[in-house]
Amino acid sequence: MSLRDRLEDVKKDAVLEPQGNQTDGLMGNKMYQELRSRIHRKLLDRVDLSMMENMPPELLTAELKTLVERLLTEEAVAINDIERMNLVRDIQHEVLGLGPLEILMVDPTISDILVNTYNQIYIERKGKLELSDVRFESEAHLLKIIDKIVSGVGRRVDESSPMVDARLPDGSRVNAVIPPLAVDGAILSIRRFAITPLMMNDLLRNRSLTPEMAEVLEGLVKAKVNILISGGTGTGKTTLLNVLSGYIPETERIITIEDAAELQLQQPHVVRLEIRPPNIEGKGEVTPRMLVRNSLRMRPDRIIVGEVRGPEVVDMLQAMNTGHEGSMATVHANTPRDALTRLENMMGMAGFNLPTKAMREQISSALTAVIHITRLSDGQRKVTSVKEITGMESEVITMQDIFVYEQTGVSEKGVVQGHFKATGIRPKFIERLRVHGVQISDNLFDPTKLYE
Repeated sequence: MSLRDRLEDVKKDAVLEPQGNQTDGLMGNKMYQELRSRIHRKLLDRVDLSMMENMPPELLTAELKTLVERLLTEEAVAINDIERMNLVRDIQHEVLGLGPLEILMVDPTISDILVNTYNQIYIERKGKLELSDVRFESEAHLLKIIDKIVSGVGRRVDESSPMVDARLPDGSRVNAVIPPLAVDGAILSIRRFAITPLMMNDLLRNRSLTPEMAEVLEGLVKAKVNILISGGTGTGKTTLLNVLSGYIPETERIITIEDAAELQLQQPHVVRLEIRPPNIEGKGEVTPRMLVRNSLRMRPDRIIVGEVRGPEVVDMLQAMNTGHEGSMATVHANTPRDALTRLENMMGMAGFNLPTKAMREQISSALTAVIHITRLSDGQRKVTSVKEITGMESEVITMQDIFVYEQTGVSEKGVVQGHFKATGIRPKFIERLRVHGVQISDNLFDPTKLYE
């Protein structure tokens, strides 16, 4: 959407709601709203659209500030410096950004923004939900912001297509549902993605895993072992996938396949592919399975699937079994065993008409390690299991725990207590790691070492 379209849309609904608690100075809440609406309308009347469309963002922001300051001077109203600063900021956010959400988007401690209709916005900090004091002015105001987000990535949302997945320029994942599917009003969910990607040291500092576990996971990636990351919603699967991908050598060609591009790989040779929903005529859809198939013709060294959801699992497993070693994917599941069951079910959804044993053999031969991550009741995220797939016994895929996290209780303050430990089992993949030049000490698997 062009700046001209953006400003024209805003002009139709120029009465804005305060973006947080910022009206406790000389002016009351109602007076602040009236002044801001008045300044906003005058600004839109005076702005030179053709000139401003060609301005760089930094210069445009400064120009808007200058115009708002000039209009405030003309108004000759008594406001303090804080109110003046907030008013300038609110109008800048509305014209150039996501309106009232901008104040939340710049807060690095917020990981999720959940808009439950225009007058109720929840945020997540450190795994805990809390109600925000930020509000939209109206349902129409919220719908305009949703439309601005989805149109920016070439997607649409309307009554004929009331659900949409999109992403923001910083990689944050967006989902929106509007009426008639959303009964009480439009719903917007934003999964924030760090501007600076988390590294393994960050996970270690947060005690999401131990140094021994980190060393083994690094070795698995460098030795081109196929890895599946499992976990529930919001546990950090994509974050862990991004961290592990950092160990892939820069000499390899990596192809990523995602619903909404959010992986932040640092290697120079990365090809990013993103699915496309059908257009208004129901045509032009590009599914994950189509992208996985096409990626095989692009000479990949590794294929990374952001999340396996359906029939693409067949092509992903076949790729892992036919020379594309070191590939990785994530899947929603409550346990590592459930993750394998989900893969099997998705193979059935793809019309893969094979006996159960044959499908399980396909899974067991393609994957070597399953890493399970869990969000605990206090909001902590832990790698609770690192399992090795060892093969088949009769018709059952056999796995063995290498590292586990054992919860022992909950403190009076609600903090989960527990410890990491190795099971003492020496994994079979150690030999593969050594063949690839990755030396792993047997001391890493000492079961007597406990980490809180």
